[in-house]
Amino acid sequence: MKKISLEELQRESRTDSYPEQYRYICGRMESGRIMPVKSSPLNGKKPALHTSYWLVEEKPDYGEETEELQFRTVPGIRTDYYLKHLDVYREERKWVRLLNRFFLEQRGAGGEGPAYVSLNERSFQIWGREKFLQREQGRKILAHCGIGMEELRVYQTTEPLAYYSGTRRVPQTVLILENKDTFYTMRRWLMGGFALSGEDGGKEESVDAASSPGKIFGREIGTVIYGAGKGILRSFEDFQFCVEPHINHPNNEILYFGDLDYEGIGIYERLAALFSMGKEETGNGKSGDNGEEMPEAVEEPAGCVGEEEAFPAAQAGECSCLHEIKPFIQAYEKMIEKTREYGRDFLPEMSENQNHSLSGLFFRYFSEETKAAMRELLEAGKYIPQEIVTITDY
Repeated sequence: MKKISLEELQRESRTDSYPEQYRYICGRMESGRIMPVKSSPLNGKKPALHTSYWLVEEKPDYGEETEELQFRTVPGIRTDYYLKHLDVYREERKWVRLLNRFFLEQRGAGGEGPAYVSLNERSFQIWGREKFLQREQGRKILAHCGIGMEELRVYQTTEPLAYYSGTRRVPQTVLILENKDTFYTMRRWLMGGFALSGEDGGKEESVDAASSPGKIFGREIGTVIYGAGKGILRSFEDFQFCVEPHINHPNNEILYFGDLDYEGIGIYERLAALFSMGKEETGNGKSGDNGEEMPEAVEEPAGCVGEEEAFPAAQAGECSCLHEIKPFIQAYEKMIEKTREYGRDFLPEMSENQNHSLSGLFFRYFSEETKAAMRELLEAGKYIPQEIVTITDY
């Protein structure tokens, strides 16, 4: 509560007569609008008054808000929280009424409910603010209303996948790469060649990939995908909607190659677990016989094969992939081989905040000798970036 002085109250009375001032102040106290600060001294007059008073805030009238919640709100919106916190409802009323209007319109339209749209699209449709659910107070409003995100029929969008396909033939081997430099280099290799500058500005030497078309470490690779570190975990939740059908073909082999440290291995294991959760579902990739060329999809832009792609997710749904993701064994073995050439002391130290909890799935694919070398390296606090492998190693 705020304080007000006796002098201020006397001025409010608009009279110089002390008896009139006294009656005015007593009237304010009787109406409950002010209370004397009992610790304040008296003014020394008769009848005496305290020299300081508390201003008692008037209780707001929430009659209109109460009626609105009880009689003009759709049953789907829970009102119990707001009826207990009417002051909060008065602050959030604008957003609640817009949500109420949305549900009223959907109920009037009939059917099973609105079509699924993206989070930001629904946010704008309801509140006129596309980031209201993502960054502003939309989620708090939903919680106060007892509304789950699923009731808005929205889907989350992920970061677009960047990939390069050298062929549409299926089945093929798809290689997911953790880091950008390795993706860029392998993409150039699969495109048919790579020019290496000689030392001291000497003559350029062309490394001809055509002699082993599409092969990296002896494995024929049809598509390389840039995983962007942990970003791949978000993007691959909508894998079947992010890529062209030939990449999601159920008979494809999917390999993963990343840094050899706890974080890089952890990314692989979480990605493998994500795909295994969809193994019982039915894939939406277009079927084709062994070695069959996948046809162009009607919606695809022309000339998309042989170019880097970045198509965002187009609709909602669970990942229905039938793929087992395996480590790219030959690439990891090359990392270990080159480590022996450099020496362990040359390798960088692993960051201390990495999560060391691994399921062990990653190591099951390697020989005992390779597993021992990997574990010895990790236990020594060292790691191998995948950039240790260069174009001249392929």
